[in-house]
Amino acid sequence: MRVVFMGTPEFSVPVLDALVEAGHEIAAVYCQPPRPAGRGKKDRPTPVHARAIELGFEVRHPVSLKGEAEQADFAALGAEIAVVVAYGLILPQVILDAPTKGCLNIHASLLPRWRGAAPIHRAIMAGDEETGVCIMQMEAGLDTGPVLLREDTPIEEEETTSQLHDRLSDMGASLIVTALRHLDGLTADVQPEEGVTYAAKIDKNEAQIDWSQPAEEVDRKIRGLSPFPGAWVEIDGQRVKLLASRLASGVGQPGQVLDGERLVVACGAGAVELLRLQRAGKAAQDREIFTRGFPLTTGRQL
Repeated sequence: MRVVFMGTPEFSVPVLDALVEAGHEIAAVYCQPPRPAGRGKKDRPTPVHARAIELGFEVRHPVSLKGEAEQADFAALGAEIAVVVAYGLILPQVILDAPTKGCLNIHASLLPRWRGAAPIHRAIMAGDEETGVCIMQMEAGLDTGPVLLREDTPIEEEETTSQLHDRLSDMGASLIVTALRHLDGLTADVQPEEGVTYAAKIDKNEAQIDWSQPAEEVDRKIRGLSPFPGAWVEIDGQRVKLLASRLASGVGQPGQVLDGERLVVACGAGAVELLRLQRAGKAAQDREIFTRGFPLTTGRQL
């Protein structure tokens, strides 16, 4: 099938690879433009851009698809279908209508739950027991289109957004290949109005840990915001990110270190055990290595 691929971050790369391996013809790859990154602030291509160049595909990165020229260029590709996954631009109706079989979106939630920008983060932070991937026929609304295929998966007790991100990316890559193989025989299920939730974009201002919250909420915030933007606390004037945790037993004042070796910290109710941390300007470290250079003694108040 002749496909236009539209995606930007690392999450989208396995999908592009899967389409190629399945023998589909990639007419062009669309992604977000290169942006300044790193210490030198030089323009850096997105992960999809870099992978598409390696594969020898034409890469397009318009800042908008609202202009007539960009829309004409898109239509001229003569695509049968567009596959969209974490692209980052709203597709006008004329773009949605250009491929003969429409545009399919790979969304990392069990729609209609967690429509929007940050479904993986929000699922973990909300304490959902399961999530999954949907293949959705795109329409003008925000993740409102009918669902062609879905696959669910449990969220593990200690799973972080980073780990779940990688699992769902692989699931989406496999599911879109299945969807394209059986496209003409799939039934489009309209999303119910009941159960709609929205996964708002993650705001860095929500990343500071409040130890007065119950341990379950603290643990979910740590795992849900890992690796970016990273839940954090301030210790000795330094911002320390907390990147992995699990629930632990213990009682104390919120923020009190109950066990300096295992890094068990009391919360408003219960406690959490910190497993991976990162000081500002340093690499992320497992707890055992972190405490060698930055000990947090039992009884200390965070």
